[in-house]
Order: sequence, then C-alpha cells, then structure tokens
Amino acid sequence: MSQSKSLVLILGDQLDLQGAALQGFNFETDEIIMFESTHEGQYVWSHKAKVALFLSAMRHFAQALTDLKYPLVYIKESRLSITDNLKEYIQKKGIKHLVCVEPGEYRLKIALEMLAHELDLQLDMREDNHFYCTHQEFIEWVANKKELRLEYFYRLMRKTHQILVDADGNPEGGQWNFDQDNRKSYPKKGPGIIDKPLSFPHDDITAEVMDYVRKAYSDHPGSLDAFDWPVTREQALRALEYFVEYRLRNFGVYQDAMWTDTPFGWHSILSSSMNLKLLNPREVVNAVLIAWKKYSLDLSTVEGFIRQILGWREFVRGMYYLDMPQMAQDNYYQHANPLPSWYWTGATDMACMKDAIGQTLQYGYAHHIQRLMVTGNFALLAEVLPTVVCDWYLAIYVDAIEWVELPNTAGMALFANGGRFTSKPYIASGAYIKRMSNYCNGCRYKPDVRFGENACPVTTLYWNFLIKHRDQFEASPRTRLMTANLKRISDDDQKAITVHAQKILSNLDAL
Repeated sequence: MSQSKSLVLILGDQLDLQGAALQGFNFETDEIIMFESTHEGQYVWSHKAKVALFLSAMRHFAQALTDLKYPLVYIKESRLSITDNLKEYIQKKGIKHLVCVEPGEYRLKIALEMLAHELDLQLDMREDNHFYCTHQEFIEWVANKKELRLEYFYRLMRKTHQILVDADGNPEGGQWNFDQDNRKSYPKKGPGIIDKPLSFPHDDITAEVMDYVRKAYSDHPGSLDAFDWPVTREQALRALEYFVEYRLRNFGVYQDAMWTDTPFGWHSILSSSMNLKLLNPREVVNAVLIAWKKYSLDLSTVEGFIRQILGWREFVRGMYYLDMPQMAQDNYYQHANPLPSWYWTGATDMACMKDAIGQTLQYGYAHHIQRLMVTGNFALLAEVLPTVVCDWYLAIYVDAIEWVELPNTAGMALFANGGRFTSKPYIASGAYIKRMSNYCNGCRYKPDVRFGENACPVTTLYWNFLIKHRDQFEASPRTRLMTANLKRISDDDQKAITVHAQKILSNLDAL
C-alpha cells in the first residue's frame, strides 16, 4: 500500500532547512510548495526593502531546496493570496494532507485552518521550533498571574536553559539585570568611528528581485538604494560572526543612544535574519556567550543583548499568541487621530522624527529606542489610532512580522492594552530625546519649551498627556513622580499647554 502524499507549505518567514515543516519529509511521496503573493506586500503598504528582502530570501531558499533535490513547486509573482493559491493547487492535485509551521501572523493561521476545514484537509500545523519557549510552556508560566512581567519570565528562561547562571541557578555577576549600565548616550562630540555592519554584494537572484520590486511596487514607500541585508543562511551566519567579532563590544553601553546619520549604531542588525529563520536564536545567544569569554567582554553588554533575545523576543511571542485577536483591536485610551502623512515621507520640521523616519525609509530599519521613544512615543502622545500605527510599523520595517511587531507597538509603545504586560506608558518629553541624542541641536523646536510656536511638539504633547491622564498616573507608584512635576507648573501654564496641544492635535500634518 503506497503512502499518502503530503504537501508541505513553507512561508516566507520560515526559511530553515531544519524547520519543523521538513521534519519527517518523505522524498518519495511528499512535495514542498512556496508562494510569492503580491497580497502579502500590499495588505499593508510595505517598504520596498521589506518586499525585496522576503522575495530574495525566499528565492535563495528555494534554490537551496532544489540543490538538495527536494521536490518543490515555487509560484512567482502571484496576484492571489497565499490561501487562494493553496486552494487552487490543492484542488487541482487532489491533496488530502497539508503540513506547515504555524504562521507568524494570526490572520494567516486562521485562514489556513478555515481552508483545511473547507476542503476537508488533514492539517498538520506544527509549532515553530525556532523559539526557546513553546506555547504550552508560556501558558503554564502565565497560569493565574495577576501581572505578566518580562523580568520574571526572563529569569525562568535563564534558569531553564542554563544561560548566564551558575550551577545553583544564581545569575552571573550576582544580579539578573544590568539595564542601568546600558543607557548611556554617545559622547558630546558624537559616537566616533563605528564598525559598519557587514556588507553583501547582490547576486543575480537579488538583482532580479530588486528590478522586479522597483517596477511592481513603484508606488510603495522607501528605497532600495541602500539594500544590504543578508538573504541566505550563509550570509546571516557571516553577519553574526562579524557582529560578535567587531560590534558587540560596544553594543551594551550605547544600545539606547541615537545620533543623526547613524542608522545602525552598534546594534547587531540580526533581527531580520532571525525572523526569517535564517538564524536560530540559540546560535546567536551561543555566539555571544563564546565572544564574552573569548574577548573578556563586559557582562552588562552580554546580558543586555541576551535579554532582548531570550527574554523580550520570547515574551512578546508568547503574549501575541495568548492575546490574539484581541491584541489587534485594543485601544485603551480610545485614540482616533490619523497617522501624520509625514510618517511616510519624513517631511517634518521635528529633527528627531525626520532622522528616525528618514533612515527608516532609506534602510527599512531603526533600532528599538528610535521605534519606542521617538516614533512610538510621538504616536501615543499624538493620540493616533493604534491600528494605523501598528500597520505602519508592520509595513515599514524589514524585520516586522506581526508576532513580534504587534506586541511591541500596541502593547509597549502605545499602551493600547492598558498595561497587560507593561507597568506604565512609555512616554517622554523632548528632554529625553535631547539627553539620548543630538537630534535637538539646530531643530526649530526647543525641547525645554512647553508651549508656543517654538515649543517642542513632543514636550507639549507629553505635558498635555499627563494633564489629561493625571488621575491614572497618580494612582500608580511607577508613574506618580511624573505627575508630581505638574505641581511645579502654574495653572495658567497648564492651560496654555492644553490649548497649544489641541492646536497641534488638530493638524498633525503641519509639524
């Protein structure tokens, strides 16, 4: 009796030969299918570099599969959605068994489940083996906790996986978290010479993709002129090796620092490779641990980097699958303003936003503080509708896949879920941006001016936000000090702040 045939679907962010979808693959009976769907680049107005990265990485992975003699059907440049493509192929071939890894977007997970039900398919949807923590393990950790906080989850991950702990489970260096050592700004004269990220010449596949994207996505935001992302596993491994060799040493201390025309700082630039599954987070963490000993690196740098991967990355993935689909609809403050048009162009007089958005349009990248405390902070203070902000982040960054983008944007930057896993809104005035960058130098807006034509819009909206939500902030010890500062501002000035804030909020495009 012959074995039934399985169709194995591999999505564009699952490019791993060791991935769960290929476990137990039968070369005699099974077949792999991959789709390029223009719908995936258009349901949010995706950055040209993001589209090009996905397509180039997918085509390179398809070539690797072909070289290894995997039976592969690869559909290029289809105008159909992934599920419509899949339905057409399944009906044509009479497929009864579909294998896939759980998608990184809830909408696609549900669509595949509905398709399987409609076509009476046996669906084998496997959990992604790229992560340290399974869904079940995360659910068990959550249990009946009243507060879900990264710190305690992170400690569990450290102990469970024996990372930066001694034989008794105690943290290296005597403390779990060295965050206070990793918040320095660059020196007043600037960051100095920073080793550039590793560069990758374009081969024929990437060149063909870029030519296609320029034509097919000509009206999409961003540029391909600086496209230089790893698109193969080999390139991703080289990028990892280069980072730990040359850039990791200064990552920790300056991970929050910002400076004009310094798009990458000392950051690893490995998130897109991990999120496409070209790199496994375990090998990234292991490489950093080896470099720590080899180069006698500061523990604060090593711990800070590992916390982002073993801690935060795993934590937000757990929260995404735990809270969807509600997470996508949450709007705690009932904000409803449209996204300022200059989020798509960078054409604003606000120097911080102009630089952060400008580099985002150029590279499809900004580091976590630029995302959280510049573009995200402003969107929250400007009372922008969370769903449109989340769509912007998903569209504009090359490493944005919804499982990681949505919790970071809605849950952390926008406080849209009312503090489900954060203890306070992450808001700051222009003073924070001035402290952490040189953006305010020469800007027409003044970070220490609260209202009036020269006032920094971030500062005005910050104080307006505190005035508006004074009761909420005063009710929490984590935020009470912020509203205590309002007592130093006269009633007349508070009224002037509110009036000026309303002027800003009524015409955000004018900034």
